[in-house]
Amino acid sequence: MNGIATLLPMAVLLLGIGAFAGVIAGLLGVGGGIVLVPAFFYMFSALGYGSDQLMQICLGTSLATIIVTSLRSLSAHHRKGAVDWAILRGWAPGIALGAVLGVLVAASLRSAVLQGIFGALALAVGAYLGLGRGAWRLGAAMPRGAARAAMAPVLGFLSVLMGIGGGSFGVPLMSLYGVPIHRAVATAAGFGVTIALPSVAGFLLMPAPPLRPPLTVGAVNLPAFGLVVAMTMLTAPVGVRLAHAMDPRPLRRVFALFLTLVALNMLRKVVWG
Repeated sequence: MNGIATLLPMAVLLLGIGAFAGVIAGLLGVGGGIVLVPAFFYMFSALGYGSDQLMQICLGTSLATIIVTSLRSLSAHHRKGAVDWAILRGWAPGIALGAVLGVLVAASLRSAVLQGIFGALALAVGAYLGLGRGAWRLGAAMPRGAARAAMAPVLGFLSVLMGIGGGSFGVPLMSLYGVPIHRAVATAAGFGVTIALPSVAGFLLMPAPPLRPPLTVGAVNLPAFGLVVAMTMLTAPVGVRLAHAMDPRPLRRVFALFLTLVALNMLRKVVWG
C-alpha cells in the first residue's frame, strides 16, 4: 500500500485537512492540532492503516506541524510586542517537562486509550469554547511558585496527549488569570513551541509501527507534515481576515458543537469499536 495509488488520495485529503485547520486556527484562535488529530485518525484509518499505534502517529504528526506554525505565529506576535515573555520564561521549563512525560506515557498506551483521552479532553475544550465567559476569573495574575510548578507540567502533559499546541489550554488558562486575550493568544504560541519541540523529538525516536502510512519516521508522517504546514500557511490568513470581518463568537459556538460531536464519535469508537 506504499505506492502511488495510496499517496495520491492521501495527498488530496491532506490538502483539504490543512486548509480547514488553517482557516479554523485563524478564525477562532484555536490551534490546528485539535482539528488535525481526529482528521489524521479518520483519514489513516480509512486508508487501511488502523493499528494499536495509529494515535501515536496522529499525535506526533500534529505536533510536528505545530513547531512550524507556532514559531511563525510567535515571531509575528513578537514584532507587534504582544508576547508576555515573563510568563513564557516562567512557564516554559515546566511545560517542556510535562511534554516529555506526555511522550513517554503516549508511547506506552494503545491507540484506543489515547482515543479515549483525546475524546474526554476535547469535550472539556468544546464545553469551554461554547459556554466560557470572558469575565470568568480564577485570580488576578498568573500563578507563581508551587502553583505554577504544579500546573505547567500538567499543561504540557495534556497537550501532548491531545497532539495540540498551547492555544486550547494555554489561552483559557491565561484568560482565567486576567491576561488580555490578544496577549494570551500571542504568549500561547510560545507555549506551543515549548510543547512541540521536545515532544516531536521523542515521537521521531519511537520505533515505527509495522503498519504505518508511507514515509513515516518514528511516529511522524512526513507527507502529512509537509502538506498540512503548506496549506495552513496559506489559509490561516484567510481565517484571520474573516475574524476581522465578522463576529466570531457565534462561530465559536458552532465549532464547539462540531468539536463535541467529534469527541463523542471518538469515544463511541473506543466503546463500541
